[in-house]
Amino acid sequence: MSESGFVHKQIQKIMIDNHQLYISFCFKDDILKEQQATLLFLQRSTGRHIKYPFKQIALQEGYGTYETTISLKENDNVFHQNAVWDLYVSLEGEEEEKKYRLISNGAEVELNYCLFPNEGTMFFPYTTNKGNISCKTTKQKIVANIEEAYLSKEGSIRISGYGFDPNWGRNVPANQVKNLIITNNINEEQHKVKLESTERKDLTEKYGTSNNNFDFIGFEGKIDLNKYINNDSLIYYRFYLEIQYEENGETKSLLSPRLKFQSFNPKYLKQKAVAPSVAGKKKYFLKSTAKKQFLSIRVSDYNAKQELKSRIKGKLRRMKRSKKAKLLYKLAFKLLGKLPSKKNTIVFESFLGKQYSCNPRAIYEYIQEHHPQYKLYWSVDKRFIQNFENRGIDIVPRFSVKWLFTMSRAQYWVSNSRLPLWIPKPKYTTYLQTWHGTPLKRLAADMDEVHMPGTNTEKYKKNFLMEASNWDYLISPNQYSSEIFARAFGFDKTMIESGYPRNDVLSNDNTKENLAALKEKFGLPLDKKVILYAPTWRDDQFYGKGKYKFDLELDLNKLREELGDDYIIVLRMHYLVAENLDLTPYSGFAYDFSNYEDIRELYLISDLLITDYSSVFFDYGNLRRPMIFYVYDIDSYRDKLRGFYFDFEKTAPGPLAKTTDEVIDYIRQADAMPLNEQFEQFYNMFCYLEDGEASKRVVEEVFLK
Repeated sequence: MSESGFVHKQIQKIMIDNHQLYISFCFKDDILKEQQATLLFLQRSTGRHIKYPFKQIALQEGYGTYETTISLKENDNVFHQNAVWDLYVSLEGEEEEKKYRLISNGAEVELNYCLFPNEGTMFFPYTTNKGNISCKTTKQKIVANIEEAYLSKEGSIRISGYGFDPNWGRNVPANQVKNLIITNNINEEQHKVKLESTERKDLTEKYGTSNNNFDFIGFEGKIDLNKYINNDSLIYYRFYLEIQYEENGETKSLLSPRLKFQSFNPKYLKQKAVAPSVAGKKKYFLKSTAKKQFLSIRVSDYNAKQELKSRIKGKLRRMKRSKKAKLLYKLAFKLLGKLPSKKNTIVFESFLGKQYSCNPRAIYEYIQEHHPQYKLYWSVDKRFIQNFENRGIDIVPRFSVKWLFTMSRAQYWVSNSRLPLWIPKPKYTTYLQTWHGTPLKRLAADMDEVHMPGTNTEKYKKNFLMEASNWDYLISPNQYSSEIFARAFGFDKTMIESGYPRNDVLSNDNTKENLAALKEKFGLPLDKKVILYAPTWRDDQFYGKGKYKFDLELDLNKLREELGDDYIIVLRMHYLVAENLDLTPYSGFAYDFSNYEDIRELYLISDLLITDYSSVFFDYGNLRRPMIFYVYDIDSYRDKLRGFYFDFEKTAPGPLAKTTDEVIDYIRQADAMPLNEQFEQFYNMFCYLEDGEASKRVVEEVFLK
C-alpha cells in the first residue's frame, strides 16, 4: 500500500446500472507499461474466458487507476447462465500469459446486480472468502445479510442488517413486515421473531442507482434465545429472513436463503457468553461460519469443571504441536520401530482416519469373522471418533501416545490412502495399500500439473512416490488398474489383482429385504425411487490444504419440481470436500449423506447414479443400474486439471449431461433405456473380478500365505 492508500490489484469501485457494469481498480503502473493488458473474466467451472479492454484515468505515486465499462445486455448470452466468474488483469507476454487476481476493497458490492427476467437469473459481484472479487449468476433470490450481531451477557442477541427483493427496483414496498425465522439442528422447529424496519439511506447513497433504491430495506431486532432453548445439551441455530408486504390487495411472503453474517468489525465475528436459561446454565457461541459466512449460534450446557479441563487440554495441544514435541515424537516412532513387531497385530485406517469404510473395512470384517486370532485396531482421527463408537472396535486415536506404540510395533498396516510421509515404516511391518478406486483421472507420476494447495507438481510427485515405496502389497480391482498403478505409483512389489473387497457386499447383500431395511434405517420414503449424486472434488477449488470447495451446480429446485413426485435425491460429497450443505429448503426431497461412511449401502438403495469423474461409477457398475454423468466442466477438468486415461466421452457407460435440464431428461429415459453394448464392454473390462470373494483372496495372499 502506498502512503496515499493505493493498493495494488484492488478494486476501487464496481457498480451496475442499466445493464452496464462499471469497474475501476488500482494497479502498479510499471507492470502495465508497454504490455498488452486486458480485464479477464475466467469462468471457474469450465475455464472459459472473456477479455475486455480498459484505460488509465489517473496516475499517482506509481499507481495507476484504470476503468472499463461492460455492457451486460450485449453479453447477456454469456452472463445470464448460472456460473462464477473470477476477475484478473491479464498480461499477454511473448512466452506466456500472466494473470493477476483482483482483490476486494471490502465494500458491499453484492448490492449491485443485474436481472435477466427471461431466464429468471441475476448477475452480481461479490467478495470471496479469500478477499478477491468475483461475479456470479444465480437464480433470482432475496438479497439479505446480517451486518452486525451483538451477544449480550444474558444470552440475548441484537442484530441489524438488510433484505430486499431485487425485482422491486426503485419501487420498494413501504408496508413491509420483516420477520426473523429461527430453526435448529435438532428438530427443525421454526420460530418467528418480528423485526423493526429501518431506513438505510446510507446504502442508497453508496450503492443506489437509477435502477434501485435501498431506503427501506433495513431491519433490526432483539432475539431472546431463552424462549427457544430446550433440554438438549448441544443445539445450533440457523437464521432466515421473511418479508411480507401488500401488493394489489394481496399479502405476499418471501423467504431468504440462510442469512450470512458479514460484519466489517472482525471482533464481532466470534463472541462468547455464559448465561442462565430455562434449561440451566448455558454457554453461547456466536460466529460467522468459515466457509459460507452464515450466522451460526451454538448453545451448549455449561460445566465449570469441563471448561477448566478444556483450557488445560488446549494448552497441552499447543505444546504437542510445537516443533520440539514433533521432533521427539518422530524420534520415538523410529526407535520403537526398531523393536520386533507384535505378531498378528493389524492397524487399519480409512481416508486419513475419518471413516470406518472402504476396502480396509471389508478386510477387517472378513478377518474378524474368519480369523479371530488377529488383534485388530483402527487408527482414528479424533475429530471423527463418533463414526467408530458403539461398534465394538478397538480404537487408537491418530498420533496419540497409544497410536505411537501400536503403530510402530504392528505386524501389518492396512490403509486406503497415503500415510504421512514422516512416518518411518518399521523393518518388520508389512504395509498393505488397498487404494480407493479404479482410475479415470490421471494419478501421481502420470499427472502433467498439480493444482492442489500447499505443494507443486515436482514436490507432489516426489512425496507420493516416496510414500508408495513403503507399500509391500497393493490391491488392484482389474488388469487395467494394475498397469496404471504400477507406472503412476512407481510400484514394483506384489500387486494383488483381486477385485475390490469393498464391493463384495454388492454381490452378497443385494436383496429386496436388505434394501428395504436400509431405506427404513435411513428414514427414506419406501414409495419413491432414489437418485444418488456422488461427485468428486476439483484440485483447484479449495479453502486450504486437504479442504476442497464444491459448488453444487445441480439445480435442486428444478429437480424437485420436475421429479419430486417419483424420486428423492441422496447427496454424497467426496471425503476431501469441506462444504456443509444446507438442504433445509429441499426437506423431504434432498438428503445429505456426505458424512455417512459406507457409500456401499447408498449404492444398494439407489436406483440410479449421477456422478462426474469420480471412480464411484466403476463400483456402481457392478449393480448393472443406470448411470448419468453430469460433466458441466469437462473441458476444464479433462484439459487443465487432471486428464483422463481413456476417452471418457466416447466410452462412458451412460449419457453425459452438461445442464440440469439434460440430467432430468436422461432420468426420465432411464427406466426405458436398456443397458447397451457400451455398458457391457465397460462391465467386462472393469467389473469382471467382482464376485463377492475379493476379501477372501486378499486375506489369503497377505495374512495367511
